Amino acid sequence: MTIKTPYLFLFLIVFQGIYAQNKFTISGYINEKGGQENLPGVTVYVPKLKVGTASNNYGFFSLTLPKDSVDIIFSYVGFKAKKLSLYLEKNVTYNIEMGAEDLEEVTVTAAQTKKVSDETQMSSVDIPIEQIKQIPALMGEKDVLKVIQLMPGVQKGSEGNAGIYVRGGGPDQNLIILDEAPVYNANHLFGFFSVFNGDALKSVELIKGGFPARYGGRLSSVIDLQMKDGNKEKIHGELGIGLIAARFTLEGPIIKNKCSFLVSARRTYVDALIYEFLPKNDKVGYYFYDMNAKINYVFNNKDRLYLSGYFGKDKFYMKTKANNAESTAGLVWGNATGTLRWNHLFNNRLFSNLSLIFTNYQLGIESLEKYGNDYYNLKYVSNIRDFGIKYNFDFIPAPNHYIRFGANATWHHFIPQALVVKASDPVNEFTSKSLAIDTYEGGVFIEDDWRMTSKLKMNIGFRISAFSSKGNNFSNPEPRAALRYLLGNNFSLKGSYAIMNQYLHLLSNTGVGLPTDLWVPATNKVKPQQSQQVALGLAKDLPSKNIIITVEGYYKWMKNVLNYKEGATFLNVVDNSNADAQNDWQTKVVSGNGLSYGAEFLIQKKVGKFTGWIGYTLSWTWLQFDSLNFGEKYPARYDRRHDISLVGIYKINDRITLSSTWVYGTGNAVTLPLSSYGVEHHTLSGAQQSQPGSIWPYSITGDYGTKNSFRMSPYHRMDIGIQFHKKLKRCVRTFEFSVYNVYSRQNPFFYYTYYDQSSKKTKLMQASLFPILPSVSWSYKF
Repeated sequence: MTIKTPYLFLFLIVFQGIYAQNKFTISGYINEKGGQENLPGVTVYVPKLKVGTASNNYGFFSLTLPKDSVDIIFSYVGFKAKKLSLYLEKNVTYNIEMGAEDLEEVTVTAAQTKKVSDETQMSSVDIPIEQIKQIPALMGEKDVLKVIQLMPGVQKGSEGNAGIYVRGGGPDQNLIILDEAPVYNANHLFGFFSVFNGDALKSVELIKGGFPARYGGRLSSVIDLQMKDGNKEKIHGELGIGLIAARFTLEGPIIKNKCSFLVSARRTYVDALIYEFLPKNDKVGYYFYDMNAKINYVFNNKDRLYLSGYFGKDKFYMKTKANNAESTAGLVWGNATGTLRWNHLFNNRLFSNLSLIFTNYQLGIESLEKYGNDYYNLKYVSNIRDFGIKYNFDFIPAPNHYIRFGANATWHHFIPQALVVKASDPVNEFTSKSLAIDTYEGGVFIEDDWRMTSKLKMNIGFRISAFSSKGNNFSNPEPRAALRYLLGNNFSLKGSYAIMNQYLHLLSNTGVGLPTDLWVPATNKVKPQQSQQVALGLAKDLPSKNIIITVEGYYKWMKNVLNYKEGATFLNVVDNSNADAQNDWQTKVVSGNGLSYGAEFLIQKKVGKFTGWIGYTLSWTWLQFDSLNFGEKYPARYDRRHDISLVGIYKINDRITLSSTWVYGTGNAVTLPLSSYGVEHHTLSGAQQSQPGSIWPYSITGDYGTKNSFRMSPYHRMDIGIQFHKKLKRCVRTFEFSVYNVYSRQNPFFYYTYYDQSSKKTKLMQASLFPILPSVSWSYKF
């Protein structure tokens, strides 16, 4: 599919000319005062004409108005509003600086602030980074994804887990992008922490439905994270240390007001502290680290360049030695991303961004057993690597239109699994390698955020996605539509419809985001996933109290959802006589359908001494596979009827901040045996396979009945935290004390059955992870 660029630009020139008569454009960038950080999403409003716009992800804005004297108000959460007065008689460029220390030049009225009731986009939430840093967290490690889990419509996985399930979708159905680069495994420590360091982030946005046409490739959500650009005026930094990890961030100018850098890193240190205290012949440890880096250069007001990257790794290792025997084992996984972006202004109404994107995710498992001259060595590898290009345009011909269009292409390189077993005895050697798979994915889109009348606003978009794998070609249209209709002052009705296609699948036994989950492409046997989602809701702003209220209902159909066959796993090699069948992951999966529907309620306050939100979700999620559960539908593991989140942050003064969260969720749906019985094993001659009295000739078999018919106990927990800030001569010191699971609720992590010899009964036992966990941390910001 090609874009005939000359015709496209000819259309834009003609379209632009229609609005050019007696109208002029004011455009520019909006930056943070004192650091020149670009500010996305700033409201730009003209009270006299009751029209406005917002800055894009790079802080660029453009507003075309009639020739006249105008007052333009710039407002942004956490910043003082700013007023620009001028007589507009020609096209002009103004770069705006906003800061908390600016004097308010006007009294900001309700009509001038950004309002959820006025936006076309629904099912979207943005969370201020400073708010994320104030919310108490497990072991004091601030976690973006854990905070997103507190939002309505987002189901949590299990205790301490960072898995995200949005409106019935699985963890693979979330498009998680960091500076436009997709992140395939967003978890550290087997899912207990996410890979995103809040010190390096500028903004976080979650979209659960009503997806704009510029997004594609996943069914359920978009989590768009933008890194800081780096201070262009002076050196700033932050150091922090907690119970399990230390971190630092440094940013500053390379060329003042023109070029800047950012470096942020984090590493756990428990392994280093205890290593020397472990027995010499028994060493075991685990650590993770991540690093963010970014550099940007402003050539002039029309051209800017950004280079950013993320690098992270988890490693578990074990080494034991006794007499003549030696055993070592390791599990390593990690992500690497890189993005090179070029911003260019063709004119004051046409903004473009060209991105070159790289991402890589790899899992490695190794085990070595030695006894004298005998050895047994197992190596397992799984990998996905992407190279992509994206070219997007923002065209703003008039206040009533905001047009976006663009194209993208990605080359995916998969190695689903490669297993190599080496041994001193060649009989025990084995090799099973999935062939490397090269696939190509692309798309083109166009959308227009169109204010049709004073009450009706629509975002109409269309996307065509395409995918090619081993000669199998897929192409799908994806219409998108969203509308907002004003019912009254600061009160609106919203609706949306979206078709999404996903050409990548995640094979998971547990659904908790373990590194052993495998990414695989759509093929002629395994079709792409597809979803259709409709949503309807109400939005209300209370500007005088800085409160927003939203109520939404949704209905989502999903097809070609994947699951492992009964008994299949990521490492399923048991018989090297049939290696070709074993290394084909397509033989281990089944395809089915999903259905999710429900309602969500959110009341949120982002600014003021007291901030936070209340979220509630009522939902149902069903799965159906012809070869599972006798072909009958069953509740998904992450189906939760009720989910409640309460988050509160209270800033007593500049020195003390209090925070607390409380969450409640219906228990996960799991499959447990209804009964169990012993099975006696015999050889073909009828003899038992071991001596009388041994347990080995017997195995326990269970009758499991209907899939996911048992509900775990409800999950609920309260966390509290207090931060003490003190301004020192050269920095601000923050000491935080927090408590995870204040009332030590024993939430279920998993269940198992236990046969009690004394009562001669089988009992159901619950395993829990975290009781009450206090933590402390220190940080220094300079």
